[in-house]
Amino acid sequence: MASHRRPKQPSRARVTVLTTAAAAAVAISAQAANAAPSEKPSKDEVKAKVDKLYEEAEQATEKFNGAKEKQEKLQKEISTIQDNVARGQEDLNQLRDSIGLAAAAQYRTGSIDSSLQLFLSSNPNDYLDKASTADQLSAQQVEALKKIQEKQRELAQERAEASDKLKDLASTRTELGKKKKDIQGKLAEAQKLLNSLTAAERAALAAADARASRSASERVDLGGATAASGRAQAAFDAAKTQIGKPYVYGATGTASYDCSGLTSWAYAQAGVSIPRTSQAQANAGTRIYSESQLQVGDLVLFYGDLHHVALYAGNGMVLHAPRTGTTVRYESIGNMPFQFGVRI
Repeated sequence: MASHRRPKQPSRARVTVLTTAAAAAVAISAQAANAAPSEKPSKDEVKAKVDKLYEEAEQATEKFNGAKEKQEKLQKEISTIQDNVARGQEDLNQLRDSIGLAAAAQYRTGSIDSSLQLFLSSNPNDYLDKASTADQLSAQQVEALKKIQEKQRELAQERAEASDKLKDLASTRTELGKKKKDIQGKLAEAQKLLNSLTAAERAALAAADARASRSASERVDLGGATAASGRAQAAFDAAKTQIGKPYVYGATGTASYDCSGLTSWAYAQAGVSIPRTSQAQANAGTRIYSESQLQVGDLVLFYGDLHHVALYAGNGMVLHAPRTGTTVRYESIGNMPFQFGVRI
């Protein structure tokens, strides 16, 4: 006969654990059900963030331009010093050869004196310090040895200067690399945000920017303003020929430009050399603090750190290379925080 046993009852501890686990599962499920789904940024929010990143990239661009300009300057200075050292070494060799010829002549006559023997076997700096030996030299020999001594000092100084500049150049190259990486990081982050939009949203942003470029370039009213000088007018006229060229950081034309690249290029076409960066251009002429006093071709500086520069076009408009993703175009001066103008 089959055995009928009562099923074993779960322990009180096991019941408590199971009850607690079930309650926790219910609570988590309720929280998940009630939690609002993460909201995707709107097209306008993405645009605002992208514009901010582009502005930060432009700030880094002007620092990059400054480091690049310093690098080019150091390279030229080092090249000049090295050329001077090479020429100086040739001069020194010739001076030494002249002393050597004098010694050879005396040797052939069997009358080489101790002064030349000492020179040929030791440093002339030490030699000239010995008065008793110097007394044995002819005036011509003394002059030749003094020239050798002075040339050696000059070469030592120039070599030390070249060494210092080479260290500075290495540091500048490192800085340049960091600035470039910073710019590329900002641009990559902006592109990632743009890629988060739908194709239709990206197309809408591109179309809006294209319309802004066309309207600013084709239908702008400059009000017949005049330039402060012929060179300012020439610079502005040159810049107008570049309307529609794309903004590219570090570019100075003529395929593309950044903001200070356009202004420095434009003035170069007028025969005027101005600094490369916007911050340096801010000190290139007479400052104009009133917008009402600006004239065509004046430089216009924006933002507290002066990281953006444009050319005044007249009637409250500027001509500039705005930022990544845009082209050289006209824009209202009021679209950016005006600091002052600079008359070249």
